[in-house]
Amino acid sequence: MKVCGFTFIRNAEKFDFPIVEAITSVLPVCDHFVVAVGNSDDNTREIIKKISPEKITIIDTVWDENLQEGGAVYASETDKAFDAVPPEYDWCFYIQGDEVVHEKYLPAIQKAMHENLEKNDVEGLLFRYKHFYGTFDYVAVSRKWYRNEIRIIRNDKSIRSYRDAQGFRKNGRKLNVVPVDAEIYHYGWVRHPRFMQEKIDEVRKFYDGILAAEARQKVGEQEFNYSGKYDMLAKFEGTHPSVMKNRIQRLNWQVDVDLSKIRMKPKYRVLHFIEKTFGVRLFEYRNYKVIRKNDSSFHNFTCHHFIFP
Repeated sequence: MKVCGFTFIRNAEKFDFPIVEAITSVLPVCDHFVVAVGNSDDNTREIIKKISPEKITIIDTVWDENLQEGGAVYASETDKAFDAVPPEYDWCFYIQGDEVVHEKYLPAIQKAMHENLEKNDVEGLLFRYKHFYGTFDYVAVSRKWYRNEIRIIRNDKSIRSYRDAQGFRKNGRKLNVVPVDAEIYHYGWVRHPRFMQEKIDEVRKFYDGILAAEARQKVGEQEFNYSGKYDMLAKFEGTHPSVMKNRIQRLNWQVDVDLSKIRMKPKYRVLHFIEKTFGVRLFEYRNYKVIRKNDSSFHNFTCHHFIFP
């Protein structure tokens, strides 16, 4: 079995992406790794080059500035990286620039790839998600945050990145997947408030066609106000991936959080109550088809994408 990781990135330094941690976290289960490095205003290429020169291939790309609706440019860049994966690899491990895998999950991930290698009906592997918010101490727990997504796919180039790199589809249909007993730790909403606001302003260009300067003028904020933007948070009680240790130690901002505060419309409060009481997320959108449950840790999987951070 041969595994190739892949991702895309641009302006990693400028917007403080944990891209080094993201790639490093999955390298142990990858024989090779492809990174599509977009035209950047900083040292992104040099940063990627230093991670593991013997294992990483960089492809230089230019982002299509005409793709300014719905985050389609992110799917385009994902496909560029995926298409650069050589044909001899069986599985392809996709990780975004703000996602990290805890080392405790690597054995389960490797096992799942081995167990499903010869099962041709399995087109991808599904991961649970944990979304950190504000600092490394809090996780978002409301239904607007997606709980899972496909992150390992067959090396089949008829599979394409979907929408804003939300997931994947094959010839327009949902992939047949098996859940893995592993989580992706998503740190896209843990940045210094200044970096966070700059990133949001930049993102709007590729979702709404609004230039960063215009977005900044409309918002009127130089720094993102974490304390006033969350709907429901919980205290994180676990441990972070070891590759995140230095980044966590460098945390230099404070976020005021009131865990008792819930900012939800009444209908979402009801749906949240039902989910917590009965373990069912009603009216969920699933961008995949679960065809087999791997183990007793299987969760009700839900997907609702929320701005590529």
